[in-house]
Amino acid sequence: MPDLTEKKTAGKIPAQTTVAAAAKPEKARSLGSDAWHDLRRKPIFVISALLILLLIVIAIAPGLFTSVDPRAGDLRNHFHTPPVYDHFFEGDWFGYDGQGRSIYARIIYGARASVVVGICVTLGTTILGGIAGMVAGYFGGWVDTIISRITDIFFGIPLLLGALVILNAFPTRTIWSVVFALIALGWTQMTRVMRGSVITVKQSDFVTAAKALGASTSRIMFRHILPNAIAPVIVVATISLGGYIALEATLSFLGIGLQDPTISWGIDISSAQKLIRTAPFALFFPAGMLSLTVLAFIMLGDAVRDALDPKLR
Repeated sequence: MPDLTEKKTAGKIPAQTTVAAAAKPEKARSLGSDAWHDLRRKPIFVISALLILLLIVIAIAPGLFTSVDPRAGDLRNHFHTPPVYDHFFEGDWFGYDGQGRSIYARIIYGARASVVVGICVTLGTTILGGIAGMVAGYFGGWVDTIISRITDIFFGIPLLLGALVILNAFPTRTIWSVVFALIALGWTQMTRVMRGSVITVKQSDFVTAAKALGASTSRIMFRHILPNAIAPVIVVATISLGGYIALEATLSFLGIGLQDPTISWGIDISSAQKLIRTAPFALFFPAGMLSLTVLAFIMLGDAVRDALDPKLR
């Protein structure tokens, strides 16, 4: 017969194991993983991220969405010809503009200029403004005074008006000239955000401990301060990206931004304003695509802000 003591002992082992497993603490999550955990459960983030992903795919490979040449004008396809809404992904899906060019094809190919300008300007302003703000916030004193006064000077120049002046100096205006003009004037906001965040973080105990242990300045700035001060900059950069896309379209609409043969939604909107009475669809579709793109980036920025800011949870 089996020993009763062995039965009792065998019956207690699973219970002890269960208690030990239940008492085991969960692994602590970082700010990034905690934010990602919240973002995945937000419908506004999922929808905006899918729209932006689709826009990036369109910008990288427009040939996957249309085989029509966006620059080929055929006056037989006049703007009086209404769109054929059941011809999905065909040249006449959204109708034709005043020069007989496919509006759908131009919308597809125009996404590339908007995405390139938006991403490049956001990266440029974030890097330039982030470095300036980090240096000003960490060192303080006369360094902070000089950088802050320079920032105030550039901040006082209206972005649209300053971009008009800078772009007039270029004989031919391409994507990169527009990117340069917007970076030259748009870095000030990132500088102020990073400066304030660094000033707050550098007063923390872990920064004081790193200084006491003899850590170098570069190690303190990039290993201790930057990871803890970057969250507000990411939020502002995400929201600003949509604004830069809208600003590029505004400059092109005014005739001072991108020029033909570059395809841009702003150029198409400017050309279609003369057809607003006879062919409103020529204005509606590029303007609607621009609005949808800007809205997607603003929605994404709002979702990231809510996830990274503990006060909004």
